[in-house]
Amino acid sequence: MNIEEISPTEALRRLRAGAVLIDVRESHERATGFAEGARGIAKAELEANPGQALPDLDAPIVLICQSGRRSLQAAQALQEAGYGRLSSVEGGTTRWIADGLPLTRPEGDFDFYDRYSRHLRLPEVGEAGQRRLQAARIAMVGAGGLGSPAAYYLAAAGIGTLVLADDDVVDRSNLQRQILHTEDRIGVAKVESARVALSALNPTVTIEAFPERITAANVERLIADADVVIDGADNFPVRYLINDACVKLAKPLVYGAVHRFEGQVSVFDAGRHRGHAPCYRCLFPEPPPPEAAPNCSEAGVLGVLPGVIGMLQATEAIKLVLGLGDPLAGRLLNFDALAMKFRETRLSADPECPVCAAGREFPGYIDYVQFCAG
Repeated sequence: MNIEEISPTEALRRLRAGAVLIDVRESHERATGFAEGARGIAKAELEANPGQALPDLDAPIVLICQSGRRSLQAAQALQEAGYGRLSSVEGGTTRWIADGLPLTRPEGDFDFYDRYSRHLRLPEVGEAGQRRLQAARIAMVGAGGLGSPAAYYLAAAGIGTLVLADDDVVDRSNLQRQILHTEDRIGVAKVESARVALSALNPTVTIEAFPERITAANVERLIADADVVIDGADNFPVRYLINDACVKLAKPLVYGAVHRFEGQVSVFDAGRHRGHAPCYRCLFPEPPPPEAAPNCSEAGVLGVLPGVIGMLQATEAIKLVLGLGDPLAGRLLNFDALAMKFRETRLSADPECPVCAAGREFPGYIDYVQFCAG
């Protein structure tokens, strides 16, 4: 016997007449809202033990999901289990909402469920994962080319607190690639310009702005409470300093760098995985001479390139907070924009690394400018 498919309006009428309305979506999907009066029982759970939820085989039962497909399948399964008065809502919750029918949202912050609805629908994230993002603190050194896209996506994703450190001000030449900033904020401190842009995008995110140059004297204050640190620096002394501080404080560091048409990304997590994961010094024991590694103002950079690399850095940071997937620890991802190719290089921990070798005490901070000057 075919299952009857009914409109949301008819489903509401039957509900008010005494029918049982069951939403068979997963809990993370129902977190964004469900038909008023519906009981939430995931499809697999309902099919595994229908009698527990629906003891009366002759009761009128209406099933609803997101689009109508899963509810129809669930109705067919219930029919095979002996239930006789079954119907499925055609178009599901999507059509229910489009038709303006009453909706129930879980108790709590409406902005949270509405803003992050696409995350909440992902089983790998769901409400628990989104709450982890909301509680996370990410420190970002640099609010320029790499920091702009990374910060934008992290704020949009709902990272609870972003700590931004940069002592520079917005210049017109920045606007070709540093998308946090605008023409009317030229001359404004980059961290303040970033705060304005990020707060406009997501006012629920806390932005802590530090218009300071990163030094050995303040680096630990800036990153001590961070769950993840993002390297958006544009010079070697700061990169070595951040690396050493992250090893000392056992913070995962998401590294990124761009040069002309090429960029690279990695995760250095040696502080938490001594002897197994490499640090930045394992990759670059000695800094290259200045003439071999000019900065963007000297060598130029394709404007969209920092967007690609910064976006990848944000992705790695979110994965680290959520504990999802395979982070780039022990891997260096190289991107060639002209060839549109990615290439991966395996990295290993240097057992003789002066900073991250297993069992080695932290040697202390050094004069990084002098170290990088050779």
